[in-house]
Amino acid sequence: MLEDTTRIAAIVPCHNEEITVATVVRDLKAAVPGIIVYVYDNCSSDLTSQRASEAGAIVRKENAPGKGNVVRRAFADIDADIYVMIDGDDTYEAAHLPEMIDTLVSGPYDHVLGVRQDNQESTSYRPGHEMGNMMFNRLTGWLFQSQVTDMLSGYRVFSRRFVKSFPAISKRFEIETELTVHMMSLRLPSTEVPIDFRDRPDGSESKLSTFKDGFRILGLISALVRHERPRLFYGFITTILAALSLLFGLPVVWEFWQTGLVPRFPTAILAAALMGLAFLLASVGLTLDGLRRARRETSRLAYLGLPAVSVPEAGAAELDLPRQTRRQSPAARTSLAS
Repeated sequence: MLEDTTRIAAIVPCHNEEITVATVVRDLKAAVPGIIVYVYDNCSSDLTSQRASEAGAIVRKENAPGKGNVVRRAFADIDADIYVMIDGDDTYEAAHLPEMIDTLVSGPYDHVLGVRQDNQESTSYRPGHEMGNMMFNRLTGWLFQSQVTDMLSGYRVFSRRFVKSFPAISKRFEIETELTVHMMSLRLPSTEVPIDFRDRPDGSESKLSTFKDGFRILGLISALVRHERPRLFYGFITTILAALSLLFGLPVVWEFWQTGLVPRFPTAILAAALMGLAFLLASVGLTLDGLRRARRETSRLAYLGLPAVSVPEAGAAELDLPRQTRRQSPAARTSLAS
C-alpha cells in the first residue's frame, strides 16, 4: 500500500476542451481517490477553466501557447511524489491509472508509458497518425539505441526524480518526444502498460496538425541527436564531406600521378577544402561528445540526489487502489536504454 502521505498529482494540459475536461477530471478522481488534479488552461477561449473548476480540479493558466510550455511550467510548480500526465480530450481511459501507478511503484520505475491499444472496429487514429507514430518510434529507437512502442502517447506516469531532472525545452506537441529521449539518454528504468484509446466525443476537435507537428518532431529529434549523440551527428556529416572530397580529389591526384600536372585547380581546392572541413567537424563531434559525457554525469548525479519511489514491502504488496483486472501484453515490457 502507498503511504498516506504519498502525493499523487495529475497534470491535464487543455486548450479549448470545455466539452471533455470535466469528464477527465471526474474520471481521474474516481480512479485514484485523493489524487490532486491540476488543469492548465493554455490560452483557451471557451469555458475550459470553469468546467474544470466545477469538476474539482485546481485550475492554473499558462499564457505561452503550446503543450511543452504547459508541461515545463507544471513540472516546475507542482510538488508531488508521483506525477501523471494525461490529455484533456477524453481519449485516454482513466481507469488504467491505478495499474500504471502500481507498476511505477512496484518496479520501481521512473517512467511508465501508456501504449495506446485501438480496440474499436474503426481506428481512432487520425489519417496518417498511426503510420507517422510507428515511423518516429523506429527512428528514435534506432538513433538512441533503445526501443519504444508509442513515443507520442500523452498518457504517462512519472517519479519525482524523473520530473525534477527533466530539462523541458520543447514548446508544443513535440514534448512527448523530449520526454522519451530524456528517459533513453539517462537510461532511466521505464516500462510500458497497454491502455485503451478512443475517439474524441462529438464537437471536440484535435489541435494536432499532421504535417506541421510532424516536421516539428523531426526537427526536435535532429536537435536532440546533435545534443545527445554528437559523435553520430557530426560523424555522419564528416563521412559525407570526406566522401565528396575523395570523389572530387582522386581524379585530380590520379592525373597528377600520371602527368605531374594539376590542370583543375578549382576542383583540387574544393576537394582539399571539403576534407579540411570534414576533419574540423570530426574534431567538433569528439569535443562535444566529451562535454556531453560530463553534462550527462552531472544530470545523473542530480537525478540520483532525489529519492526513488518507495517500494511497499520490497515490492511484494500492491497499491490499495481501485483498478480493473490487470492485462498483460507483449507491448508492456521493461525498457532500459542501453
